[in-house]
Amino acid sequence: MHEVFEHTADLGLRVQAPSLEVLFAEAGVGLFEIIAGDVQQIRPRVARSFEVAGTDPVWLLLDWTTELLAAFGVEKMLFREFAVTVHATGLRGTARGEPYDPAIHTLAHEIKAVTQHELDVHRTAAGWEATLIVDI
Repeated sequence: MHEVFEHTADLGLRVQAPSLEVLFAEAGVGLFEIIAGDVQQIRPRVARSFEVAGTDPVWLLLDWTTELLAAFGVEKMLFREFAVTVHATGLRGTARGEPYDPAIHTLAHEIKAVTQHELDVHRTAAGWEATLIVDI
């Protein structure tokens, strides 16, 4: 589960999940919900693999979402489905989507960066929760 919330001139994303893997996958969905609005308009036709090194879940989240944002910025890839495996030295993720096509997709927000402001990942009684803020 994730929710997008307003934060001064930025937007925030709060994610709750039973595991770190699901947390990172849901953060990917939330990120592209901010970018595209309705992620259902994105067809999961192409898969991209990502490797992120690190052991701290906070920095893994920042680096994961920054990598996904870079894929949009450089390749104009929109994603909607994510599978993530967290291991001892980082994470491996697969994102499925398609290149942006203005005839098919609408964009909701331009994200300049995922920020460190209020960045948090912590355990809860139900699993994990994360908060991140994006600069729009």
